[in-house]
Amino acid sequence: MLSKQSCQFLFAALQKENPHPQTELHYTTDFELLVAVMLSAQATDASVNKATVHLFPVANTPEALLALGEEQLAHFLKTLNYYRTKTRHLLATAQRLVDHFNSRVPTTREALETLPGVGRKTANVILNVLIGAETFAVDTHIFRVANRTGLAPGKTPLQVELGLMKQVPKPFRQHAHHWLVLHGRYICTAKRPKCEQCPIRTVCEYWTSVAEKNIYVI
Repeated sequence: MLSKQSCQFLFAALQKENPHPQTELHYTTDFELLVAVMLSAQATDASVNKATVHLFPVANTPEALLALGEEQLAHFLKTLNYYRTKTRHLLATAQRLVDHFNSRVPTTREALETLPGVGRKTANVILNVLIGAETFAVDTHIFRVANRTGLAPGKTPLQVELGLMKQVPKPFRQHAHHWLVLHGRYICTAKRPKCEQCPIRTVCEYWTSVAEKNIYVI
């Protein structure tokens, strides 16, 4: 596991590369964000954006989504993995928002996790983006970066999340989620990571092991 000094260097370097990181999901309202994040499970942000660019002009409120109905909503989502399940979850969530939250997206973990299809990871994203909560939504990118670098090793997403809560220096916690996601998406990729371009390789346990063996990753 990385030392406090190495963690400080790591996030300072990521901050220098991207001072104001943001989600790559396209949205203009709290409800649009919730929908986009729910759709992003087992899907890329790009594929979600391709679906929502057609959906949101037609339905971007709980009431409008419910008015579409299952078949029409499914038509907008059919390019996404598990679109039938996601359709049902979105409609059930929209109904719950109307019935219990005055059609507004709640901003507490407890309330968010009562929404059908919303688990801990989705709630963490919503809390981080909407209210700047210091949460870590451990997706495949964060899980890989945390383990590969030695930042917060763990066998499960929850273990990694708890490790990040201990390891990430306080000044960087609000944006750490996005920095790690973007780093995993574009630099620390699953196959052939771009170590030569990596701004944090000097503190990365993976790079250290590669360098010691004189293996050059390009």
